[in-house]
Amino acid sequence: MLPDTPADLPPDPVPPVPPRKKPHTRPLSHAGLAIVLAALSMLGPFCIDAYLPAFPEIGQSLGATPIEVQQSLTAYMLAFAGMVLWHGALSDAFGRRNVILVSLILFAIGTVGCAAVHSVQYLWFFRILQGISAGAGVVVGRAIIRDLYHDAEAARLLSLVTMIFAIAPALAPIMGGYIVKWFDWRAIFLVLTVFSVGLFIVCWRRLPETLPLHKRQPFNPRFLWGSYRQILGSPLFHLKSLIVALNFAGLFVFITAAPEFLPKQLHLGPDQFGWLFIPSVSGIFTGALFANRLAGKITFERQIAIGFAFLITAASVNVLYHVFMPPSVPWSVLPLFFYTFGMSVVGPAATLMALDLFPHIRGTVASCQSFETTLAGAIVAGVVAPALAGSVLWLAIGQLAFTSSALGLWLVARVVRRSLVVDAA
Repeated sequence: MLPDTPADLPPDPVPPVPPRKKPHTRPLSHAGLAIVLAALSMLGPFCIDAYLPAFPEIGQSLGATPIEVQQSLTAYMLAFAGMVLWHGALSDAFGRRNVILVSLILFAIGTVGCAAVHSVQYLWFFRILQGISAGAGVVVGRAIIRDLYHDAEAARLLSLVTMIFAIAPALAPIMGGYIVKWFDWRAIFLVLTVFSVGLFIVCWRRLPETLPLHKRQPFNPRFLWGSYRQILGSPLFHLKSLIVALNFAGLFVFITAAPEFLPKQLHLGPDQFGWLFIPSVSGIFTGALFANRLAGKITFERQIAIGFAFLITAASVNVLYHVFMPPSVPWSVLPLFFYTFGMSVVGPAATLMALDLFPHIRGTVASCQSFETTLAGAIVAGVVAPALAGSVLWLAIGQLAFTSSALGLWLVARVVRRSLVVDAA
C-alpha cells in the first residue's frame, strides 16, 4: 500500500490560544493598595486646595467677581455631595473597580475643561463635572477596605490611607501657589489632568475587583429606595456619621476662609499658604499614625474619647488666644495641628462603626456617610466661611461650635446604642 499523501494526513492540531491576561494580573501589596486608595482620595482635596491661591488671578482672567469665583467652589462641593450618594450604590451593583475607572475618565474631562474655560459660567460647569466624579475614590475606597479586611486590620489600613492622603491638603495649596507665581492658574488644572490620567493607568492595570458577582446588589429603584430608606432612617447612623462630618467642618471653615483671612488677617502671600496647611496636615498625619498604632489595642469607644480630648482642647485654646491676642503667625494656626490630630484619631473608628451598621450594603453606607460630610463642607464653604472669614476669632469660635456639637452627638450615640442592646436582650 502506498504511503498516505500529505493531503490524506490529518491536519496538525491547532495550538491552544493562551488566555488573555487581565490588566491587573499582579495584585497590589498592602502598602500598594493603601497608596492607590489614598491617591484616589486625594482628588477631592487637590480640587479644593490647589486653586485657592489662584482666586484673584482667576477673577481677573475671567472678568469675575470674588463671589463668582468663590461659587465655583460651592458648585463643586454641591455636585460632590449629591453624587457621593450614588457612587457606593453603583459600586454595590457594578463592582468597585468599574466605578473607579469611569469616574477617573469623567474627572480628567472635567479638569481639562477647567483649564480651557474663558468665562466663570463655564468654570462652574466643569467644576460640577469634577465634583460628580471626584468623590468615587473616597467612597469606593472605604468599601474596598471593608471588603478585604475586618476590625483591627481594616482600622490599620484606613489609618494608613489617611496618613498618605494627608500629603494632599499640605501639598495642594503650596503647589497651587507656586504654579500661579511662576506660570498661570490654568496650569493647576493641567497638572491635575496628568495626575488623574496616571492614576487611571495604575488602576486599570493593578486595582483588583473586591466585590464578586454573587455579592452584588441589584441596581433598581425599589432596592435602592429600600437601602437608602434603611440607612437614612437610622438615627444611630446619623449620630455616628455626623461625628466625622462636624469635626471636618471645624477644619474646613479655616480652609475655605483661607483666601480671605490669610492675606488680610495674617498678611501672607499666595505662596505662603503652607502656614495654614502644613500644621493641619501634620496633625492629620501624626493622628493617623497614632490611630494606626492604637488599632486592636483599645476599643473604638476609648479611641474616640482620646481624639475628642485633643479636638476640644485645641479649639478652646484657639478661641482663648484670639480673645486676648491679635492674629499672628504661628500662634493663630498652631492649634490646628492638635485639632487635626484629634480628628484623625476619631475618624477611622467612627467611620468603621457606621459602615458596620449595614454590612450587606457597605458601598451605599459609605456613600451616605460621605454625602453628610460633603454637604457639611458645602454649607461651610457657601455660608459659614464667608460670614466668619473677616475675623480669626470668629473662625475659632465656629470651629469650637462644630467639634462641641460632634462630641454631643457621640455622647447621644452611646446612649442610643446601649438602649438598643438592652432592647435586643
